[in-house]
Amino acid sequence: MTLTTMTRHSALILIGNEILSGRTRDENTQFLAKKLGELGIPLREVRMIPDTREVIIRCVVELRAAFDEVFTTGGIGPTHDDITSPCVAEAFGVPLEHHTPTFTLLENHFGKENFNAARQRMAYLPQGATPIENPISLAPGFSLGNVHVMAGVPRIMRAMFDNLAPRLKKGTPVLSITWHVFSLYEGSLAEGLEAIQNLYPQLDIGSYPFHRENGIYGVALIAKGQDSAAVQKAASDIRTLIAATGGEPIQGEPF
Repeated sequence: MTLTTMTRHSALILIGNEILSGRTRDENTQFLAKKLGELGIPLREVRMIPDTREVIIRCVVELRAAFDEVFTTGGIGPTHDDITSPCVAEAFGVPLEHHTPTFTLLENHFGKENFNAARQRMAYLPQGATPIENPISLAPGFSLGNVHVMAGVPRIMRAMFDNLAPRLKKGTPVLSITWHVFSLYEGSLAEGLEAIQNLYPQLDIGSYPFHRENGIYGVALIAKGQDSAAVQKAASDIRTLIAATGGEPIQGEPF
């Protein structure tokens, strides 16, 4: 890796029984993976877990020690199974506290007569946490150390992340270069691609076959990483491999 490359890595915890049951589709991983790669904090692990106190605490403790940044989605609403905030507080060994600015914000939003005990729960944050602004439904997420807690609803999570991103310590952005070819199967390229991976162990070298309904098929080969010089060299090798195998290399995704 080049001397100017700054490597930082992150993990994501998706919290919610509704995701594990299949009732709710996960739309957050792809968004965060793309955005974090652009910020130079690529995802290296994703865990999908239930709304269970012991599991949430264990995952937060393990991942915050192993990664530069940890992101969670889900479990910060007003209902009985929204237990992420107290679990993160417990994982850090700090109390959950009434956060006066958030209480005032939500009380003004709902009105005193509608600001019931369930909604007031959203105004409690772990001691020392910094709120993550929520411009859509107002109830904030929060950052505590290197753990960033956001809503599970994709629209709200994305708005929270947009407000969080400027505060994150950036690394070297991930560069990705893709070549694709029609009418070749990935098996015909596998040996050569393995040799390229061995030349550039610091990169992610990927092979992704595609098949269209009209019978057209092929494979996309990708070089991805935070060492831009190595990515460009590997991508050039991939182009050469495709041509040497009898295909016509086309830069970019096939769709």
